[in-house]
Amino acid sequence: MGLLSDFRLSVIEKNLGVYGIHIYQSGKTLDEYRFRSNDRENLYSASKTFASVGIGIAENEGRLRLSDYVLDFFPEYKDIAYSGSEKITIRHLLQMSSGHMIEDFSQYNSKDRAELFFIAEMKKEAGSDFYYEDLCSYMLGRLVEKVSGKIMLEYLKPRMFDMLEIVNPQWNTCQHGHTSCSGGLYLTTEEFSRIGITLLQNGIYKDKQIVPAHYVNLMHSDWVDTTSKNDAETRGGYGYQVWKCTPPNTYRADGMYGQLCVVLTDYNAVITVTSHNEINHKDILRAMWSDILPKL
Repeated sequence: MGLLSDFRLSVIEKNLGVYGIHIYQSGKTLDEYRFRSNDRENLYSASKTFASVGIGIAENEGRLRLSDYVLDFFPEYKDIAYSGSEKITIRHLLQMSSGHMIEDFSQYNSKDRAELFFIAEMKKEAGSDFYYEDLCSYMLGRLVEKVSGKIMLEYLKPRMFDMLEIVNPQWNTCQHGHTSCSGGLYLTTEEFSRIGITLLQNGIYKDKQIVPAHYVNLMHSDWVDTTSKNDAETRGGYGYQVWKCTPPNTYRADGMYGQLCVVLTDYNAVITVTSHNEINHKDILRAMWSDILPKL
């Protein structure tokens, strides 16, 4: 029986909606399988992990610090910013702990999203509570743009995408042309796996240091509490735009409908899937744990 035989059966029997899976371990592709054509797919919120990497690279270049206050980079919004928002740091953006609890997205595509971020009501003190909010990820891109003069996609092309040998990546923008960062990056399953491989190897891909090792370590060790969430796979904690998984020393980039790049440190492995599962894409993770991990 092959490495993926049980998983492939689970995908069909449980209607998991997986498009493709790629398994990397100890320096090489161990196995991969396609359930449909090998297209670039919208990674949805898994795009956020790439935005996080952009912040790590910018920090390493001395352009910003994680402890910096976000509003300090945007003096044009200081007069209208909601009281308390001046205390939001870059680390708070990374950990989804801005203090906002935005539920009304009616102006999302009509107003400037940075303005929406700063005028949003502060429901909690910055850094005190986890609340998953796309605008936190979006603002990572606006920050990089402020300190580099380039939108996140253009900033990352020579620093990450070119190094990962990802040619002409497509990443959606907001209506004003800023990289959306919270979603909208399109990659194939195998291209997607390269970010996980880089993180597994402490920021190195094909002998090139892309992300600083200290930042990679912080991404999956500086957790914010997420016990309020409703699934075991989301209750373990949230790092710098990555989720903690239930197996020990395991974390993931996670996008809607099942865009998953799972870094399994103890196995020296990365499991990546692209999918379209509208029911519960965490079931894909559970199939990985039951059908693949015992064979690694």
